[in-house]
Amino acid sequence: MGSLYRSEEMTLCQLFLQSEAAYACVSELGELGLVQFRDLNPDVSAFQRKFVNEVRRCDEMERKLRFLEKELEKDNIPQLDTGDLPEAPAPREMIDLEATFEKLENEMKEVNSNAEALKRNYLELTELKHILRKTQGFFEEAMTDPNMAEETVGLLGEEVRAPTTGQQPLRLGFVAGVIVRERMPAFERMLWRACRGNVFLKQANMDVPLEDPVTGDQVHKSVFIIFFQGDQLKTRVKKICEGFRATLYPCPETPAERREMAIGVMTRIEDLNTVLQQTRDHRHRVLVAAAKNMRSWLIKVRKIKAIYMTLNLFNLDVTQKCLIAECWCPVADLDRIQLGLRRGTEASGSSVPSILNRMATRESPPTYNRTNKFTSGFQSIVDAYGVAVYREVNPAPFTIITFPFLFAVMFGDFGHGLIMLCFAIWMILRERQLIAKKAHEDEMFGMFFSGRYMIMLMGIFSMYTGFVYNDFFSKSVNVFGSGWTVNDFTNSTGTRALDPNTTEWSGSPYWYGMDPVWQMSLNKISFLNTFKMKTSVILGIIHMFSGVILSLSNHRYFGNTLNIFCEFIPQVLFLSAIFLYLVCIIMAKWIYITPADSACAPSLLIGLINMVMFKYQKLDKNKTLCAVVPWYPGQQGLESFLVILAGLCIPWHLCLKPILLYMKHKGKFDQKRRAPVTHVARTVANDTDDDEAALIHHDESDAPLLENHTTEEEKVT
Repeated sequence: MGSLYRSEEMTLCQLFLQSEAAYACVSELGELGLVQFRDLNPDVSAFQRKFVNEVRRCDEMERKLRFLEKELEKDNIPQLDTGDLPEAPAPREMIDLEATFEKLENEMKEVNSNAEALKRNYLELTELKHILRKTQGFFEEAMTDPNMAEETVGLLGEEVRAPTTGQQPLRLGFVAGVIVRERMPAFERMLWRACRGNVFLKQANMDVPLEDPVTGDQVHKSVFIIFFQGDQLKTRVKKICEGFRATLYPCPETPAERREMAIGVMTRIEDLNTVLQQTRDHRHRVLVAAAKNMRSWLIKVRKIKAIYMTLNLFNLDVTQKCLIAECWCPVADLDRIQLGLRRGTEASGSSVPSILNRMATRESPPTYNRTNKFTSGFQSIVDAYGVAVYREVNPAPFTIITFPFLFAVMFGDFGHGLIMLCFAIWMILRERQLIAKKAHEDEMFGMFFSGRYMIMLMGIFSMYTGFVYNDFFSKSVNVFGSGWTVNDFTNSTGTRALDPNTTEWSGSPYWYGMDPVWQMSLNKISFLNTFKMKTSVILGIIHMFSGVILSLSNHRYFGNTLNIFCEFIPQVLFLSAIFLYLVCIIMAKWIYITPADSACAPSLLIGLINMVMFKYQKLDKNKTLCAVVPWYPGQQGLESFLVILAGLCIPWHLCLKPILLYMKHKGKFDQKRRAPVTHVARTVANDTDDDEAALIHHDESDAPLLENHTTEEEKVT
């Protein structure tokens, strides 16, 4: 309970490690996780430190592993996770790891480049197959079209006649290609405008999308064939196709040649399919072999990098053979740290043992709170608001109860709390399986998984408060029998209010919790809200008093009497004068006010306001101010005393401590100012040697003051 109640006692230690044993020793300390190293080279940049080359090599290995991870994700190959955490490899094993990663990366890049080239070739052959199929249909359609039956028919519907000189008529040329379907409308408009309508375009969509060899996305394309006359139009059409990134393919003019080319294309496609399948199988085998060791490789590389980054925090001695480090570590774990250093020295084969020395320092040590899987969630909540000062009381043990309980006061439903409890128990029972599946690494589910024990307590307390509120999925359950005998609860105006002064109330309350009859009453909201408000006030004041009492424990532990007198006592008096008195009134009102007196029951809010304003009204002759009349003897005198006491606590708490600290600091300052005057008076009577000796032994902090006073004394002389 000592380490749970307060943070661990820490000490500053100095380490002397031999250069050949430093790596193994830091590795052992990292496995323990009990040491926080200090940077002894704060003025040296990260690129000028001793082990910067090793860190760069680790970064390069991490890059290669990330590349392999992306390839595994592309093929949906899971990484094998055995749950084991391998130790950091020896420095000489870095060369083997680098060689392995280099070989895998080169092999994967070669496989990817070959696969990309094969896919690009396959894409071209597939597009050519579609072109041959679609153009065959175009030409067959043209043979049946009367406008295209004769080659001498012009593109604009006019017959191209031979010149009178007897030359042959012009023949139609054509080009065929493939273009992305989204660019087809703009491509068609550009052809019409650039060629002034002197081309004839036929296009058809491909039924099956094609795979992009670079990105792997599915792309929809269209086949087109363009007829034109003359070389000038041919050049213009090809430039437009190039601008729209359309791919042109050779297409024979005769049906026999087209049929022969189609057969050759189909044969090559079948051969490419076989080669592509073999390439995929080889790629899959390489990735499956890498997936078996991927997690262990990542852990090893990250540990190596962490070790060398830690070694960069160390200093080298003059001989360059010893590394000097400073670290904070728990006093209770010094033996374990010594044992880890011994294991590291033995593993490295060094004959010189590592040395661990405790150092005296005035620096404030870091706060270290031991946690386990149950308390880690609550400690994280406390640290989110602020980390306690070294050796202060740790609020986390108290948060284990207060946080789930205050949540349950707000939540308060038996059915919903049962669902939360079942969900938390499921996560606790399947803890190992969920960790093995890396479910805790998911951003959303990871928050629930890390707080599974917190959710369990929240569910238990919510079931308790739901039982008190008599809420089961927002419905009340009559378990112990109602204390009201209501025969006809509804009338012509609807639900009516409950009045305990009537004969419908038996006089005995519900055995535990809220009576279910309140769910059907008209004054349900006012009754339940009043009850929950008073309960919340009591719980909040208890919470505040608990925090103040814990501060007393801190003041006593650190021996700070001034804080006890100037902070704790006025805080307790102020809370007691206002809030503890309010709690007493709430409890007294619950106990002593009967249903018959409810009409003239004192109002807590009005009473507290009147208390601060020193306002006390008496009953008039008609007794119409029964709500503000003092309801116990001596109320006016007691409340006046409490308000005055609370008012005095404010300057006591805010002003007294700064005044005392100022007076204390001023007294020390005056004492330091008087000390050099006495010193100078003594040195004037002595000779020069005594004067120099006295000046040497004088405090360094008073040197400027000493020089000033000496100068003034010399002037007077």
